[in-house]
Amino acid sequence: MSAALKYDVVGVGNALVDVISHADDGFITRYELVKGSMTLVDTDRALFLYRALGTAVEMSGGSAANTMTGVASFGGTAAYIGKVSNDELGDVFGHDLRAVGVQFRPGRPDGETPTGRCIIVVTPDAERTMNTYLGVSSLLCTDDIHDETIAAGKVLYMEGYLYDRPEAKDAFRHAARVAHAHGRQVSLTLSDSFCVDRHRTDFRSLVTDEVDILFGNETELLSLYEVQSFDEAVALVQRDCHLAVITVGAEGCVIVSRDGVRPVPAVPVERVLDTTGAGDLFAAGFLFGYTRDLPLHECAKLGAIAAAEVISHVGPRPLVELKSLLS
Repeated sequence: MSAALKYDVVGVGNALVDVISHADDGFITRYELVKGSMTLVDTDRALFLYRALGTAVEMSGGSAANTMTGVASFGGTAAYIGKVSNDELGDVFGHDLRAVGVQFRPGRPDGETPTGRCIIVVTPDAERTMNTYLGVSSLLCTDDIHDETIAAGKVLYMEGYLYDRPEAKDAFRHAARVAHAHGRQVSLTLSDSFCVDRHRTDFRSLVTDEVDILFGNETELLSLYEVQSFDEAVALVQRDCHLAVITVGAEGCVIVSRDGVRPVPAVPVERVLDTTGAGDLFAAGFLFGYTRDLPLHECAKLGAIAAAEVISHVGPRPLVELKSLLS
């Protein structure tokens, strides 16, 4: 018997605190950062970069957590499963989510490993370069998955960033099985092209066997299928996945389903200040519409509205209630 529906979307991901700072390209060069990418760093490197930044804004983050915050901002119901420690940043993370109406189901603390954090450098062109110390977030395992919460969500949303340890892979598969056993749908965001490079074979298997809705951008999709042509990549994902929603920057997105391929334009933004969280909030808008059974192009329009709001200011989460932007 299926559990009662309680949430529109349940997210599973790396529970991180974002540390966001603006710097010029000289900072990127000086500290040998890979511009526009996400790089995993150890504790020493994280502390070194943190000291080098100077002034920064700190707030709870993590890709899937940002998405759940967006769903709640539209007026939807969301829950989040992620692992934090019993430390100051862990308390801040949980408080931030609950304050915006997201139910937080933390995994069990793991010894002295601290809560993870992501150091984000935003350059004048609004590109974001991320250096991530995963901390305890990366130790998420099957025992941390709250089956009752997964079963109570209409759509399960999982981030590719989490997929770096065998235990996390097992947790992914377990969560997907629980969702499908209760008649729910499973979605995955590819997260980052470097992430796809690390886990291409596993991701392809997930897309074919477990995933009902795939989110990604053009670069990530090309990496997934190791092709140079976007049209070829679209044809391949159309073969493998029931529904894929691929963002293409300022042009908007492409909805890929068994029924065909449909482009949907982006919402114009007068000035892009920070692209951090654009994909996360796009997914939030799309899923908010999807869980209300809106036509797919309407879901994509909601995603575009959310993405436009978040790139118009610094930080990966909306500064206004997204439902206030609907007319």
